[in-house]
Amino acid sequence: MPEHCEVNFLLVEDDAIDVRFIRKTFQTHKITNPLHVACDGVEALEMLRGDGGRERIPRPYLILLDLNMPRMNGIQFLKELRADSTLCDSIVVHPD
Repeated sequence: MPEHCEVNFLLVEDDAIDVRFIRKTFQTHKITNPLHVACDGVEALEMLRGDGGRERIPRPYLILLDLNMPRMNGIQFLKELRADSTLCDSIVVHPD
């Protein structure tokens, strides 16, 4: 990672309570980096690519991924992400 770049995070999570928990955890630990939130894999890919009329978000340093979501679940999202030549090296954290 370049020395002076802004570190962005992408949270892919459909549960509003979990999203609030992650935001609160960031606050508690004084993590002020941008946290972008997508409700499922489809929205996350649109945000990463700038598709579907969405503005493209800055490339996240880390993607926090829920596996159980509607429309496109975490496994489907991960397969699509790994097949994308511009996003395939993204760092993804998800529960086992």
